[in-house]
Amino acid sequence: MPSLDDAPEPTDDPGVGSADPVRPSDALESPGPSGPVDPTGSADSEPSAAPEPNGSPEPNDATPEPRDEDADDPRLSDEYLRTVAHPDGDVTLVGVVHDHPASVFRARAVVRDRDPETVALEVPPLATPLYRTYARSDRTPPAFGGEMSAAAQAGRECDADVVGVDGPTGGFFARLARNWWRDGASPGTLRRVASGVASVTRHALTCRVAAAVARRTALRVEVDDPVAHDCTRADPPAVQASDERAQARRSQSLLRAFDPPRPVALRDETREEHMAGELASLRERGDTVAVVGLDHLDAVAERLRE
Repeated sequence: MPSLDDAPEPTDDPGVGSADPVRPSDALESPGPSGPVDPTGSADSEPSAAPEPNGSPEPNDATPEPRDEDADDPRLSDEYLRTVAHPDGDVTLVGVVHDHPASVFRARAVVRDRDPETVALEVPPLATPLYRTYARSDRTPPAFGGEMSAAAQAGRECDADVVGVDGPTGGFFARLARNWWRDGASPGTLRRVASGVASVTRHALTCRVAAAVARRTALRVEVDDPVAHDCTRADPPAVQASDERAQARRSQSLLRAFDPPRPVALRDETREEHMAGELASLRERGDTVAVVGLDHLDAVAERLRE
């Protein structure tokens, strides 16, 4: 997914280029369910084309439609959900571990349950058309795009608008410059952050091209290698939930153990501020469900409450 979480990791070492991962999210992100649990490849990875799988998926390869009894499904734990109420419209944030089967299920189920006016994805707007394309698949969830495509597919089924709320955008760059100036960060810090953002921008452009190819051909282009996990959709819900929780805890322990380098902190702060601002604008249309990496869940929720 094109994301600032996936661009090369910025570093304070002047001899090392900055890069962050690209799931639609962290070209400048530190390790975590939305970062280091993200793809380890560079944001500039080459896309691969594959025909959309034909026919119906195997029974254990499909995500069951949410039912009333799914309220007890461990993958729908409130631990990974935040709802920020507002007179114009509520914003429900769905925290995910990228490409994890439990997160894919949760993203789809919450969108279908909330039936929002807007589904917001932690991807740049430039890359969003690719996930809308994946969402048109006959498979449930789609074969490509992980939890972002699953949420987009559910949004399509309830006639919601599907939008990207992550950087880079013009607004994101303006926030980045303001935050850099306010914090008195060094030019080197800004340069390393900008390098990571540039990597994500290139990746987002690749996604845009892939979406155009998919619209004109029978091919679906997989731009990112999916993140491998120790369970699949074929495993029982409790097994999926347990594995996801273990990954999230390991990531959080790592984040608490080390202070992030200044370029990473500046990037993440700017991204969370930008996403919260976009979501605040979207709720004027009505209720919104936003799918974000677990590392950003609480920070974005807190900014929305300000």
